[in-house]
Amino acid sequence: MATLFAQDVSITVAPPPLIAYEQPPCPEDGYFWSPGYWAYGDDGYFWVPGSWVEVPQPGYLWTPGYWGFGDGFYHWHHGYWGSQVGFYGGINYGFGYYGSGFYGGRWEGNAFRYNTAVWRVNTTVIHNTYEDRTVINNGAANNRASFNGPGGIEARPTAAEEAAAHGNHLEATASQRSVEQQARNDRNQHFSVNHGQPGTLVRTPTGAHPETAHPGTAAHPEGAHPEAVHHETAAHPETEHHATTVHPETEHHATTAHPGTEHHQAAAHPQAVHHQAAAHPQAAHHEAAHHAAPHQAPKKSSGGGAKKEKKG
Repeated sequence: MATLFAQDVSITVAPPPLIAYEQPPCPEDGYFWSPGYWAYGDDGYFWVPGSWVEVPQPGYLWTPGYWGFGDGFYHWHHGYWGSQVGFYGGINYGFGYYGSGFYGGRWEGNAFRYNTAVWRVNTTVIHNTYEDRTVINNGAANNRASFNGPGGIEARPTAAEEAAAHGNHLEATASQRSVEQQARNDRNQHFSVNHGQPGTLVRTPTGAHPETAHPGTAAHPEGAHPEAVHHETAAHPETEHHATTVHPETEHHATTAHPGTEHHQAAAHPQAVHHQAAAHPQAAHHEAAHHAAPHQAPKKSSGGGAKKEKKG
């Protein structure tokens, strides 16, 4: 089964709003938060849980993937690892990914320092920390729009973000691909079944000591009470080659203004799928406890109900 990491996806239905959830604590040094997002499969959208993943190379940061609307379709732009965080659609994924830039921590040589104002960190285990609360923007907390474009987030890449998109990249790790594949295989993660309330919101790697994580109104580490956290086993993604890609992160704050318009209304998820070349990465976050359903997007007359897939 192809995944978002292996192909470019364009569809005619907007992704559902992002889901508010609480972050489980970072298990140990060398782990990076990859935010939750809505992926698309044969049965429509499904929720890929936020997860702590190992950094593939010192000095690298994750740029989340994102949905962007254009030419009548919602296109998936792959995420990637690189020395700079690029454009992720202005989506507020929370947890340091507030629409532009990244504030979950910084590299100092080969050591990553965690910003405890943004990420939940067990400081008895992880000592490379600091606290910078100036990056928190509570005004953006309720914006759960999950795509860039009309009706979603109206944002454009900065010169620095465009430059980052052309730098050296690494695709999503085996761990990230595994989390997506597990979500694809779990019917409770599919919007058609959960109607915006997936069974698993976040995952923690094997060996960590997670607390239960649950949907909530928080993205701050302090006082979070995570709910249903599943342990990620060392599952190996399908034997499939994955094109340059990657995925996202979570919490609520934006350094750029985010139009609050969310355009989602109850609608079925047509299976019209087209695949074409997509650009690089990102997506956003949330906080309201209610979950709006995705809306029916305009369709191209040539779109029809046919589904095509092409490897990216």
